[in-house]
Amino acid sequence: MHKYLVKRFLLMLPTLFGVALVTFLLIRVIPGDVVELRYAGDRGAVAQEILDQERARIGLDKPVWHQFLAWITGVARLDFGTSMWTGAPIWDEIKLRFTLSLQLAVMATLVAVALAIPLGVLAALKQDTWIDYAVRIFSIAGLSMPSFWLGIVMILVMLVAFKWLPPMVYTPFWVNPVQNLAQLIWPALAVGYRYSAVATRMTRSAMLEVLREDYIRTARAKGLMQKLILSRHALKNAMLPVLTVVALEFAFLIGGLVVTEQVFNLNGIGLLFVQAVAHRDYTLLQALVMLVAGAFIIVNFLMDIAYAWLDPRIKYR
Repeated sequence: MHKYLVKRFLLMLPTLFGVALVTFLLIRVIPGDVVELRYAGDRGAVAQEILDQERARIGLDKPVWHQFLAWITGVARLDFGTSMWTGAPIWDEIKLRFTLSLQLAVMATLVAVALAIPLGVLAALKQDTWIDYAVRIFSIAGLSMPSFWLGIVMILVMLVAFKWLPPMVYTPFWVNPVQNLAQLIWPALAVGYRYSAVATRMTRSAMLEVLREDYIRTARAKGLMQKLILSRHALKNAMLPVLTVVALEFAFLIGGLVVTEQVFNLNGIGLLFVQAVAHRDYTLLQALVMLVAGAFIIVNFLMDIAYAWLDPRIKYR
């Protein structure tokens, strides 16, 4: 087990290197650069010498291989450099926004799990009854409604019915927990409901498959209580595909909530992605891609460990 974990951990390094290389090359295929964009408002009145000097200042005059080598060396030291657009350190640009996006992703995941697992198990136990149909309608509605649209509806209802709006200025949790939760609970509910719809259907399907297994029928024949059969025999085995969906969605939420963040006036990682692409800010964009790629890789690594904990039959060698 330990050898497998060390091997899987070491495999992260070439994966991250491949992501870094592909990202570095692809973003330089986009026409134009940050210097041209910065001086675009002058309608070509800037002399070529000034543009060349600015490119030399931020290192864009060097060969591509030299730029990549300098950047990947910094990444190995956990130093992503400075933003080409603002000149601020990359960590300062990301730090507060990452905290916001991570908290929102955690809260949305908790909402999704709290909805998906009980509803999915209940729908499987009451298959083809009105309860099952109600849960399926609930999940299909979640799949069909974008989270940003649901967020807009929630804001309108709160404004029209209760004459109240959630705070529009982000407050860190450690500064004022009540103010923080009053703002983030609403996007967490909107995203979590959309997120739970997928997990609910997966939980239902997995539970139906497990409940038809021979060992479940044997447990029932031995007279075990339904609650004990579900908790000890069925639920853990059914959770493997559900865990995969939940974990991958969690990694996606860290950087994939661009529109939802704008609806609730949240300056998170998703919005920072859009700004980095619009400004051709190579260093910031590369750092953001590496951050999200690292999140996916770590989540997959933790999933492998969780598989063995949920199902003892899985042995890693």
